[in-house]
Amino acid sequence: MNVNWQGVYPAVTTQYHDDMSVNLEATQHMVDSLIKEGVDGIIVLGTVGENCSHTQEEKKAILIAVKEVVAGRVPLISGVAETTTQFAIDYSKMCEQLGIDGLMVLPGMVYRSTEAEAIAHYQQIARQCGLPIMIYNNPVTYGVDVSIDGMRILAEEPNIVAVKEATEDTRRVSELFAAFGDRFIVFGGVDDIALESLMLGCTGWISGLTNVFPQESVAIYKLAREGRFQEALEIWRWFLPLLRLDTIPTLVQCIKFCEQLAGRGSEVTRAPRMPLVGSERERVEQLYNQAMATRIDLAKFNLD
Repeated sequence: MNVNWQGVYPAVTTQYHDDMSVNLEATQHMVDSLIKEGVDGIIVLGTVGENCSHTQEEKKAILIAVKEVVAGRVPLISGVAETTTQFAIDYSKMCEQLGIDGLMVLPGMVYRSTEAEAIAHYQQIARQCGLPIMIYNNPVTYGVDVSIDGMRILAEEPNIVAVKEATEDTRRVSELFAAFGDRFIVFGGVDDIALESLMLGCTGWISGLTNVFPQESVAIYKLAREGRFQEALEIWRWFLPLLRLDTIPTLVQCIKFCEQLAGRGSEVTRAPRMPLVGSERERVEQLYNQAMATRIDLAKFNLD
């Protein structure tokens, strides 16, 4: 497949009303703002989008609403996070019918798969859906690592075109390129090692904190791609305390709280996620306020 996925792809949040119902208008507004501020693609209904907190009817409504506002300006990829392989196939076919551009497929939810089971899961989805697929490899969160040998099996599926590498081990990025050359598009998938991943050759960055600071994220990517690493480091070091929020269990609440502080969205999440309270809430607010107080003027980097 000839798929050109590169750049900064925020894993966008899903916005809710105070009664926990999906706020499609606010979700559309948030996505539109991100595109206007320069992101290169949109990941909807990933972990940050609280995929597993929605009914299938809600997921379909979210996909339709986001596709409408994206309007072909950037690639639109949907997370696939279902409890069984058949449910994932059904969902993937729905995405294909709705005209979504691609899929970011997670292993089966709830049940912790072996590597062989995860590979079979990905194979079956790929063989029954025509969309390009990105493998989301996140052993820290989902308990299964698709190894280089596993990716060698998946390389036989022509529509598996990319991997979101989130092992937290940057050596895996180099191992993927050493084993497969340019067979897979490789995205960095952990916010606080994103710059290192870009330096090692990743063609993109899938990010949670980009929802809060999209222009800084895009600037880091552009500078890294141009080899202007010293300049990228200035923004990176400013951003890093916030980026670390992407690696903790409450990442969704942290990101949505920062969105609220920035006037970009609401912190409301669906149970079992609960709002941040006490010292954790205070710490996130302090990190956000510190970032705002020391925010870098991006104009000095002369980026297009």
